[in-house]
Amino acid sequence: MATIRDVCKLAGVSVATVSRVINNKGGVSKEKEQAILNSIKMLNYTPNDVARRLAGKKSNTIGLIIPNILNPFFPEIARGSEDAANEFGYNIMLCNTDNNKKKEQQYYDMLLNKQVDGIIISSYTATPSELLDIMDKGMPLVVVDNEYENHNIPSINGKNQEGGRLAARHLLECGCKNIACITGPMHINTVRDRILGFEQVLKENKHYKPNLLRVDDFSLKGGYNATKKILKEGNEIDGIFAGNDIMAIGCYKALKEMGHYSFEKIRLIGYDGLEANINYLELSSIAQPMYQYGRMAVELLIRKIEKKEDISLEKIKIEPIVVKRCSTILY
Repeated sequence: MATIRDVCKLAGVSVATVSRVINNKGGVSKEKEQAILNSIKMLNYTPNDVARRLAGKKSNTIGLIIPNILNPFFPEIARGSEDAANEFGYNIMLCNTDNNKKKEQQYYDMLLNKQVDGIIISSYTATPSELLDIMDKGMPLVVVDNEYENHNIPSINGKNQEGGRLAARHLLECGCKNIACITGPMHINTVRDRILGFEQVLKENKHYKPNLLRVDDFSLKGGYNATKKILKEGNEIDGIFAGNDIMAIGCYKALKEMGHYSFEKIRLIGYDGLEANINYLELSSIAQPMYQYGRMAVELLIRKIEKKEDISLEKIKIEPIVVKRCSTILY
């Protein structure tokens, strides 16, 4: 997809000159105007809201890309983003990708062609080159619940290795010795970090058992299937760390079906601290401030949009906490 900068390069003029032609502001020679119009036609470029934004016009709208609206983790981020955006006089345009790479790319293109002033991206499939390309096109962005350590891409994320360590320590404190781990895809940075921290503590305490790790989807079904596999193989376990709370709920369903319905037998801890799921399950969890992630992402974007600050080196890391409930602590 051609951009205004492609037009500038082909026509041999500046962004400001192209913007003047697009917005009919005059002050451009007929020769240059014709070169710009010819370039627009050759590149099949459609003058759009990004061009108008580059010309100095704001829409007071922020795009929010999330991978799964059905996971309660992401609506919490959306709520925080929306509340903060409203306080600054902005609106949120929500885009749900369903973890579909093609759909995600379509949203990138749509937001670049729509009247948005910045983008918040929570994605497990976005590559650094894709995000840097968006930034190079003049679109401010902030990544949430992920990070790219070796690239100048601003992000807000939890200290996931520390979260994994907290989960392991808590299960050990509860007397667990044979601890299984069920988790989502290992290509996800946050997943790898949680497992690294978790395994580090188990190794230090001589309780690490690599055969008790299972990888599946970050979903209720994924947690259910992974847990059933471990139990059907005859593994003796007394504790489970689930990669997120949704997987933990699926894990609980599998435990109950197979007769391990008492948390006295198998202690269970999840990750995220989702309030929406604890009323009936009382699930222990490593909690993250999802709502605050959304707020902080907007506040960081506003610094770029309104104050023109360079936020590319901002990598904000939030401390997780252990929330102890009935799935590990027996009352």
